[in-house]
Amino acid sequence: MSKATATTNVDFSTLGLDDTLLKAVQEAGYKKPTPVQAKAIPMALTGRDMMASAQTGTGKTASFTLPILQRLSQMKASNAVRALVLVPTRELALQVFESFKTYGKHTELKTVAVFGGVDIEEQLTALSKGADILVATPGRLADMINRKHIQLTNLRILVLDEADRMLDLGFKDDIERILKNAPVKRQNLLFSATFSKDIKQLAHDFMRHPVKVEIENPNSAAKTVKQSFYPVDQPDKPEILSYLINGGKFKKALVFVRTKKAANRIAELLEEDGINAQPIHSDINQYQRVRTLEDFKDGYFDVLVATDVAARGLDIEQLPLVINFDLPKVPQDYVHRIGRTGRAGQPGRAIALINPEEKKHLLPSLQKLLNRPIEIEPLPYFEDGEVRPNESETPAAKPRNRGRKPDPKAKKPAIKKYAGKTTGKRGGSKPATGAARGARRPSAPSGSKRKS
Repeated sequence: MSKATATTNVDFSTLGLDDTLLKAVQEAGYKKPTPVQAKAIPMALTGRDMMASAQTGTGKTASFTLPILQRLSQMKASNAVRALVLVPTRELALQVFESFKTYGKHTELKTVAVFGGVDIEEQLTALSKGADILVATPGRLADMINRKHIQLTNLRILVLDEADRMLDLGFKDDIERILKNAPVKRQNLLFSATFSKDIKQLAHDFMRHPVKVEIENPNSAAKTVKQSFYPVDQPDKPEILSYLINGGKFKKALVFVRTKKAANRIAELLEEDGINAQPIHSDINQYQRVRTLEDFKDGYFDVLVATDVAARGLDIEQLPLVINFDLPKVPQDYVHRIGRTGRAGQPGRAIALINPEEKKHLLPSLQKLLNRPIEIEPLPYFEDGEVRPNESETPAAKPRNRGRKPDPKAKKPAIKKYAGKTTGKRGGSKPATGAARGARRPSAPSGSKRKS
């Protein structure tokens, strides 16, 4: 297995892309390729097999969508699937599908996405009209192959995107079944957050002398993301969450929780505090999940409260803040979560609320993964959206009770307990919420009550 050399100080015009694709890239607002794009695109254009590892949020989707569009444009036209991209989740399938639409807008190539959770007949109808590129989740595609709804006899390029996640989700058998139905002679591209033992074995089974592309430490967060870890007892987390969002005047935030029940509850509590929030998790049906994501991107509400169903595959432009309300049990999921902010070189902010149990049982493994010590900081004191120095003489403001029974043992606001020398004053006015900026889309049902 060979290794690609580093590429610096390049722009898209130096990567070997044709004018049609360069025009689409320019229209999308991109000027300079990210490091993984600069290394992977020229290599993928050669037709060689390739393994690529890069931290999330580095633009890896364009690293295979652009080469696929160019290579297929240079091949003889066909009414059959010639490129297949396998992804682990429906959300990522939609993101990759949109990427092909964006970069392929000046080509004649057709892209279709298939995944579970929606009517298969609609997807079969789309396929019957012809598709050059197919984006699919392994389970749905394996089912279509078993029912003889689709053939891969003309396949020329295969991509496994987030291969490690697909193995974690138990898709290995489906992937092997799909590979058996594909021609042996094809280009294979594999993208993974890590090159674990299982990933290396998978690559050995179906790839031919792949070139290896690695960008920095795949288990590290983007350098553009400022990370903070605050000590908070579990019962106080909802109050601290509102304080951080309101105090920092963040116009948009993604909050990660561990359970579906918590996602609904936290979204409701934020709404009670005047913060326009919606939950998203696997109990919400696919249509509603897609609509919720679209509404969040379009600014119809301010805070998305998510389980790890949204940790991968979300591509939200200029997301300023990710908050880990609960630390994930799998350390790698922390990196994927905060990778939703600080994307494509933009600055980002990541905050984790750490209770004593998480500090004891989860923080050590996260420190090991990040390969650096994690400093637990006192809660900041905000005024007018700015962090102020700790001032013990500032009078404390009483936080909302939200209808919960008061703790008879509590002698001071929860915020004050964690703010070092600060006093827990809620500073400044609240940020403009989605309700203030514009009415919610009429067809979007109330998120906290959504059930599939």
